[in-house]
Amino acid sequence: MTYQINGLTQDRHEDWDRFVNQQRDATFFHLAGWQSVIERSFGHRTYYLYAERDGIIAGVLPLVHVKSKLFGNALIANAFCVAGGPLSDDVEAGQALQDKATEILSDTGAEYIEYRNPASVPRDWKVKDSLYANFSREIEKAEDANLKQIPRKQRAVVRKALKNDALGFRLDDDISDFYHLYATSVRNLGTPVYGKKFFSNLRDVFGDDCEILTITAEGVPVSSVLSFYFRDQVLPYYTGSATTARRLGSNDLMYWRVMRRAAEMGKTIFDFGRSKVDTGPYAFKKNWGFEPVPIVHAFCLRDGVEVPDINPLNPKYALMVATWKRLPLPVANLIGPHIVRNIG
Repeated sequence: MTYQINGLTQDRHEDWDRFVNQQRDATFFHLAGWQSVIERSFGHRTYYLYAERDGIIAGVLPLVHVKSKLFGNALIANAFCVAGGPLSDDVEAGQALQDKATEILSDTGAEYIEYRNPASVPRDWKVKDSLYANFSREIEKAEDANLKQIPRKQRAVVRKALKNDALGFRLDDDISDFYHLYATSVRNLGTPVYGKKFFSNLRDVFGDDCEILTITAEGVPVSSVLSFYFRDQVLPYYTGSATTARRLGSNDLMYWRVMRRAAEMGKTIFDFGRSKVDTGPYAFKKNWGFEPVPIVHAFCLRDGVEVPDINPLNPKYALMVATWKRLPLPVANLIGPHIVRNIG
């Protein structure tokens, strides 16, 4: 069976997403809208490949070419996301996509192809699965049953926050409060921040499937989260909080409100997202009763190229992280987007 490999164009976005939504292993990060978000926000060349025969799509692969002197030269599926490896109806379509990706690797001079949490790992590819874990589980629709899913100690924190009359929540159309909290939190972690344009593009492209929920303390925003909705899932993905959040329990209340809103919408899966193994966020999610599942990164490397290690825990970036934490927020917000666009 012969498949034709084409690059995604705007007129085929609906066909692409129709295929994605039929695939068991599909994720929010396979959706065609990411092509628009990435190109608008970062200016990278995308190779959103699809395999088709007789006009019918039988496989997709969302590749992004990210190239920089500091962080290397890579083809990533999917860049700026936690997943996005190939999806296909059959082995032949999958192989055709992989062959095309390898051809692009040669043509672009990239050092490697990276598949993030693929449904399966191609033979002879290198694997890294000890850096990140994902946390996901079913959520009960009934509020009492949902609350009982949370371990006792953490449940007490949520109950206390629920009883705090000073704490409120709202859904935000404007990204300003979210972005300020997010940018502050990211700077404090020593990580470059995404530009405000990126979040505006996410909201513009994904519409109602991209939602911001903010917790306030006496009317002042203290915790905020941008969540994605995909099929039966809610994915609280980007978060930020004030220094008072821990004392107030506003982050705990924030996730509870997201969980309850999702349940009321008929969603059945709460995807808590990825965290680096043995870090504070990793422990926080375990405290909520979620079990970690290793995230696989698979690599096709050019000869002589080693598996990349681009993450803040790498000692190579220790000085950069320490310096970044001390930057004034306006400076970090100005410089950060120019750096993070090259990390992917």
